[in-house]
Amino acid sequence: MASESSIVDPDLFAKHDVKRGLRDVSGKGVLAGLTSIGEVVGFTPNSDPPERVPGRLAYRGIFVADLVDGFVSEKRFGFEETCYLLLFGELPSADELEVFQRRLGVDRVLPKYFVRDAILRNPSPNTMNGLTRSILGLYVLDENPDDTSISNVLRQSLKLIAAMPTLAVYAYQASAHQFRGRSLFIHRPLPELSTAQNLLYMLRPDNRYTPLEAALLDLTLVLQAEHGGGNNSSFTTHVVSSTGTDTYSSTTASLCSLKGPRHGGANLKVTEMFEDLKTHVTDWENDDQIRAYLAKLLDKQAFDGAGLIYGMGHPVYSISDPRTEILRSYAGALAAEKGMQDEFQLYNKVEQLAAEAIGAKRKVYKGVSANVDFYSGLVYRLLNIPPEMFTPLFAVARIVGWCSHRIEEIANGSKIIRPAYRSVAPRREYIPIADRSIASATETEGNPTS
Repeated sequence: MASESSIVDPDLFAKHDVKRGLRDVSGKGVLAGLTSIGEVVGFTPNSDPPERVPGRLAYRGIFVADLVDGFVSEKRFGFEETCYLLLFGELPSADELEVFQRRLGVDRVLPKYFVRDAILRNPSPNTMNGLTRSILGLYVLDENPDDTSISNVLRQSLKLIAAMPTLAVYAYQASAHQFRGRSLFIHRPLPELSTAQNLLYMLRPDNRYTPLEAALLDLTLVLQAEHGGGNNSSFTTHVVSSTGTDTYSSTTASLCSLKGPRHGGANLKVTEMFEDLKTHVTDWENDDQIRAYLAKLLDKQAFDGAGLIYGMGHPVYSISDPRTEILRSYAGALAAEKGMQDEFQLYNKVEQLAAEAIGAKRKVYKGVSANVDFYSGLVYRLLNIPPEMFTPLFAVARIVGWCSHRIEEIANGSKIIRPAYRSVAPRREYIPIADRSIASATETEGNPTS
């Protein structure tokens, strides 16, 4: 069978010193490139063995915690400022930020015929797939789509960053109408609104939202905008961009990466896991009940049988994920506004007990802590955002990082990215078809006689 012939003996990976997932057993990544865009810190640099430290995340050398403190203290939205910083490498002045916001406001609006023909008339049951197809559709609207000069890629990047919220919401609305029988709402984005405000304005039938809701969604976008060049979707950007392909193809490749439940789809898995937990844990304050459920999760006896506690653990962070620390502190305020303090406390309790459960059941080479997906799904639920929009919202934020990394790859890259894979297949002789056994032929998956 094809599945059996595709399995490689796990011992061979150790024999040939293959870093599976491009990470060693301690969790330290294989150095594949250099970047000045995002820095993800979970270990002390140049220490052997690596020494774990509380997680830190920096955008263009500025710690994200400081960036958040800056715009929150001034009661401003921060996502647009973050976009500017990641793309251009510097914080904008007030005038530069105003011009940048106006440019995004203009580019958010899509041609009516494109919305009708490319989105509404051919919806996808999966919003991420619909969004991906829409990005490819923008290629035909671009008069200069294949030009990979920095100036042209920057122009395309600004358009994509601006249009992504509109594309994501419209893809969801079309899907919800076609496949789930919901009413169709297509609201035109307003240029004077921020990205977070426009998302809520376009998603909700009545266009209404509270200032706290918009502020927390804006914060979530900031925290998900970039995470270094080594995360799967940004690394995909580097790999695909190194081929010399166009911006729309590069972006769709990264979108396909983000869709996976081990990457951007993890926040949806977290919320689904908690819904399952609620059906099995009758007392949310009973630690023993929660521990028993978590043990069943790890033993593949609960939820999806994957043996995972979703939202726990990260390839780099061990002691803490800085995005989680920030998001948790602000999510509590929205939970209070929504009267959902009990659920917020349940998340807090599971976060604490899950780390203990994993440590007791698994051999952990580094610490394990809650990652940003653990709380982002809760935030989306508090915002009454439909689950089908969870991963697309991640894409709305992360496209800023993708565009920045694409520009960096074009500016610095001169070689196509091509790592090595060693073949471990034994040498065999070709057997004429008349001499092959019937048994071996019929056992071959996909054989027309089987």
